[in-house]
Amino acid sequence: MSTMKWILAAALLATTPAFATSASAAPANVSAAVADSARPDEDKQLDAERKPAEMLVLAKVRPGARVMDLIPGRGYFTRLFSVAVGPKGYVYAYQPSEFDSFLKGKPAPVIAVAANYKNVSVIHASVNALAAPETLDLVWTSQNYHDLHDSFAKPADLAVINKKVYDALKPGGLYIVLDHAAEKGSGLRDTETLHRIDEATVKNEVLAAGFKLASESRVLRNPADNHKLKVFDPAIRHKTDQFILIFRK
Repeated sequence: MSTMKWILAAALLATTPAFATSASAAPANVSAAVADSARPDEDKQLDAERKPAEMLVLAKVRPGARVMDLIPGRGYFTRLFSVAVGPKGYVYAYQPSEFDSFLKGKPAPVIAVAANYKNVSVIHASVNALAAPETLDLVWTSQNYHDLHDSFAKPADLAVINKKVYDALKPGGLYIVLDHAAEKGSGLRDTETLHRIDEATVKNEVLAAGFKLASESRVLRNPADNHKLKVFDPAIRHKTDQFILIFRK
């Protein structure tokens, strides 16, 4: 796909709620990532809600790119990034040690992902020490930014973390924050109870690190979401209103 087509696709995704990119209509590397036969069924079952082709286009993930998946969870996006960047690219799955209590002594699930994808490695360290062995094209974090404000993540410091992300990126690199939306004006009130965060707070925190807000996407917005419900509530589980903020160094 030409550079102009990439730009047009990303622009449509960023501004048009109804726009959708099927894997077959996406760039070849994105289609290959979504179609990857090594992806587990539990990942594929989430595709309808997580819209992986759209996300990879928004993030401008191209062959040869260097990507950090910050707080990778079970590796849903780590696998996608690995195939999308191809053998000449690389993916760093940053597993913060502040999240170790959730593992209960077991290895982080993303370690198994790295064992199966040769261009993936896991960095297990304090999130306040965030760094990569080389400069990055993209730092991505999905549905976990709010957790870094919670008591279990102490002493995580978002001012420090966002500056570390800035320093890890090459000029023009992207930092994408996707998270569950809280009520406007709520700030950090609901991060620990409802697992939501006010997007205005995220903007202020990230911009303070020196980033520019390049664009935002409504692809995962859901106006029917009740922002007073915990994101795990059966009434809204897998259907939360999610914002996507695209920052550029």
